[in-house]
Amino acid sequence: MADVWDALKGLSDEQLNRAPGVEGSNSAYVIATHILGNARAWVLGIACGQPLRRDRPAEFSSQGTYEALAALDPSRLDERLVPSQELWGEGFEPTKISRREALAHVLEHASMHLGQIHITRDLVVAGGSR
Repeated sequence: MADVWDALKGLSDEQLNRAPGVEGSNSAYVIATHILGNARAWVLGIACGQPLRRDRPAEFSSQGTYEALAALDPSRLDERLVPSQELWGEGFEPTKISRREALAHVLEHASMHLGQIHITRDLVVAGGSR
């Protein structure tokens, strides 16, 4: 997640909230919010098994993430479970995954969107908005 914050450093509020002038694009702020919401749902809700609901305003709060991961017994990482639809996300039926796979998903998901943030940042800083 530090890479996400690093990519956002130096952007003004206006740049952070401006989407580049590309059809269907989002602002860096929206992409970062999505990354953190996904991480919260998959790390705390799925991998660590904490009961939670996805709350968009609270998605920027990472409180409890480190404590929950520290309390997760490594011997439980290969336990398989079927996440709730709310934590899994829309569009696909949840399938059985391991807690380890849930943690790996967070890294893969954040990496994909980090690239989008870098492109968005470059376009916005260069004046590529409409």
